[in-house]
Amino acid sequence: MYKAQISVSLRRSILDPQGKATHNALSQLGFDGIDQVRIGKLIEMKISADSKDDAESMARRACEKLLANPVTEDFEVEIISESP
Repeated sequence: MYKAQISVSLRRSILDPQGKATHNALSQLGFDGIDQVRIGKLIEMKISADSKDDAESMARRACEKLLANPVTEDFEVEIISESP
């Protein structure tokens, strides 16, 4: 059993209105040193696979088919642990 962490974020060329609103709110709260905020999502999943490479491949296929929009989002897959 492997644990995957998947980070999904908007591509840099895509405007992030949620990130912009959060940046404005942080500025109003006095967080002046923050230059930019972008909002994404973190997905964790446990995967039954024969190897780390197989687990990563399965997670990538899941992203390509469902978890990330290939037109507007990028994703990174990291296999972080193997459960006993």
